[in-house]
Amino acid sequence: MIAGVGDVTVVTVSYNSDALLPTLLASIPSGTPTIVVDNASTDDTAAVVRKAGAELVTLLSNQGFGRACNAGAKLAWTPFLFFVNPDARLEAGCIEALLDAAERWPMAAAFNPRIEKPSGKVEFKWRSVLLPRSSWTKRGPPDTETEMPALVGGAFFCRREAFERVGGFDPAIFLYHEDDDLSIRLRKECGALVFVPTARVRHEAGHSSGRSAAVARFKGFHMARSRVYASAKHARPLPWLRTFLAALGGLIAPYNLLSARRRAKYLGQVAGAWSALKDGGAFS
Repeated sequence: MIAGVGDVTVVTVSYNSDALLPTLLASIPSGTPTIVVDNASTDDTAAVVRKAGAELVTLLSNQGFGRACNAGAKLAWTPFLFFVNPDARLEAGCIEALLDAAERWPMAAAFNPRIEKPSGKVEFKWRSVLLPRSSWTKRGPPDTETEMPALVGGAFFCRREAFERVGGFDPAIFLYHEDDDLSIRLRKECGALVFVPTARVRHEAGHSSGRSAAVARFKGFHMARSRVYASAKHARPLPWLRTFLAALGGLIAPYNLLSARRRAKYLGQVAGAWSALKDGGAFS
């Protein structure tokens, strides 16, 4: 039986993303089950979701990306899940191209479409801080369907059975590196990870929860904590020291000193790494 868009559940997470959701929701093909998980937003996310006719899951506090995705996935019954950032737009034929690839790669667990930023740059994981260099692949997006070492979480397409087999996203990761961690576990336990260039997503990267210095510091804080935790989980050497030195290097880099947002980001990373020295960085 050939799969169709009704065999895919799109799951997206909103944190004060009401201005972005209409574009994403309008780009999802009719007949595709869609779940929006609201991470305790204070905006009009709920009204936007109801107007679009999508299913809404409301969390009482901000539980981070992975836990929110897990909450949405629990309600899905379709054989495929497609986790998409709220600041993205699916191009025509995206889901169909991913389904076609899944049919050609029956032993693969998960897939990435070609995720393009407004600048034209393509997001893809040719490397990961959670993997040794020997696992990295070539720079530059492949022109053909290619196995990858890890996948980008901004548009993450996977078989629901595989997602459930590995336990979904690690709830101990609040934000960042949860896609690398899930990718590694899926590839190890379920099958290959495949980049599909004919499936396209447009991504206004970094806009899903605002671009203020305060948001940058918040994200930087959790980025560092997640890196410490996930690096230790995957037995990478010196997880805390490497994270702290990377954060400190970013903070004192001259080109970052000229931007309030970049300074805030690395100040947050230094603070996050320091806090992870005490508790290992796990989200509780």
